[in-house]
Amino acid sequence: MKNIIIIILSIFVCKSALSEPSDDYFHIGKMVSYDKKFTLYFKTRENAILARGEDFNYVTDYPQDLYIYDNRSKEDFPLISYEWFPKKAKLFLNDYDYPVFPEDFAYYLLEDNNTLIMVSANKNISKNLQFNIQERELRSHENEGKLSFIISSYAKNCGYSGLNNKFKCNLFKPLISINLIN
Repeated sequence: MKNIIIIILSIFVCKSALSEPSDDYFHIGKMVSYDKKFTLYFKTRENAILARGEDFNYVTDYPQDLYIYDNRSKEDFPLISYEWFPKKAKLFLNDYDYPVFPEDFAYYLLEDNNTLIMVSANKNISKNLQFNIQERELRSHENEGKLSFIISSYAKNCGYSGLNNKFKCNLFKPLISINLIN
């Protein structure tokens, strides 16, 4: 519930309180990797999906899957899709009994251009997930390390990268589906 409030609050702050475009705070629909080798984007499915909800069953009209586009080869393919994601996510979300969609999360791409941290954006999920792009592996994100989520749309990573370096903070904008805003 806390994640839902954070994302909703961020969206309202971005849309109403500021006159700047919301894509300054989110990557809406697509995100280019830091090394410009690939682009992550949401692609709408051709069919609706009937899913069990917390209060009633619902039809998700044309949900979106997360795709990856290789900027060199000009090819794309599904990275996180509804075909496998709900079953795999269920292994880590023991306290959540309902299906999840790839578009239910805000995706933070870390500077390694390989790790996606997935934070629930619109469901009562109490755990964050982590996805390894190269290995196509989903796992639970343990809150170890320096990455901390703050009350906004950003994630921050602060620290020293080496003994001779200055203290530095990096801010990461999340990739969200346009369906989260609508």
